[in-house]
Amino acid sequence: MDIQRIGIVGCGLMGSGIAQCAAEAGCEVWVKEADETLLAKGLARIKGTWERAVAKGKITEDQKAAFSDRLHGTLAFAALSACDLVVEAVPERMDLKLETFAELDKVMAPGALLCTNTSSLTVAHLSPVLAPGRLPRLAGLHFFNPVPAMPLVEIVRTLATDEDTLDALKAFVQRLGKTAVLAPDAPGFVVNRLLVPYLLDALRCAEQKLATVEDIDTAMKLGCGHPMGPLHLSDFIGLDTMQSVAEVLFEAFGEPRFKAPPVLRQLVAAGRLGRKSGAGFYRWEGEKRMEALLL
Repeated sequence: MDIQRIGIVGCGLMGSGIAQCAAEAGCEVWVKEADETLLAKGLARIKGTWERAVAKGKITEDQKAAFSDRLHGTLAFAALSACDLVVEAVPERMDLKLETFAELDKVMAPGALLCTNTSSLTVAHLSPVLAPGRLPRLAGLHFFNPVPAMPLVEIVRTLATDEDTLDALKAFVQRLGKTAVLAPDAPGFVVNRLLVPYLLDALRCAEQKLATVEDIDTAMKLGCGHPMGPLHLSDFIGLDTMQSVAEVLFEAFGEPRFKAPPVLRQLVAAGRLGRKSGAGFYRWEGEKRMEALLL
């Protein structure tokens, strides 16, 4: 399959990043959101990125115009009916994803590919709301945040996913200039299965006052060569997202290393979600990390 027309459901940080990359790669992109406010915010995020790229001399005005011409917004699932591939990028809630998949199954062409950008849920658990004929063209397509900068995409194969679907997705990922790895359809896939316990351990160390927030991050950056410390990264991911992923992994495997520590639940309950809310382990001003905050 030659994927040329892409549909994306959800225009938050992940959905807008996928849409940006697809438009830059020459695809016609349709982004669906729940209401006008969310759609306008998501499209503004993408176009603002292109405007800053022009100001820095990274792209030309003509390139920005071409990218923008390939980007379309909609509030209707029906607008995605002609897409070769649709990627679901709604919040990490099973009920919301099932509702989205059921609506997509009604409007998508029989031969179109359907993917989820879930970071932790099992892809096969989304299949009961789909027609049986859709299952060979169902897969996970897990991008990483921030999508334009991160070079990896996990392609998650279910027991029903066929080889043609995998080949088409590999070619699509390559077209975006990214590298694909095949991951099992198990909670956390490859990256989060390994990454989340490390991040949760760092949260426990901060909670137990092993060292300051800054020193924990500095130690892992300079001692292990990581580009970002674990508490900084947790803020960047979103502490609510961290909690959701931890809950899925703990439910699936029952191992203590996957259990969300009290400090994570307390921060989320207090609305300190990290960069997205302006405060987490650090105070944030937009994209800029400021001083560490008291726990």
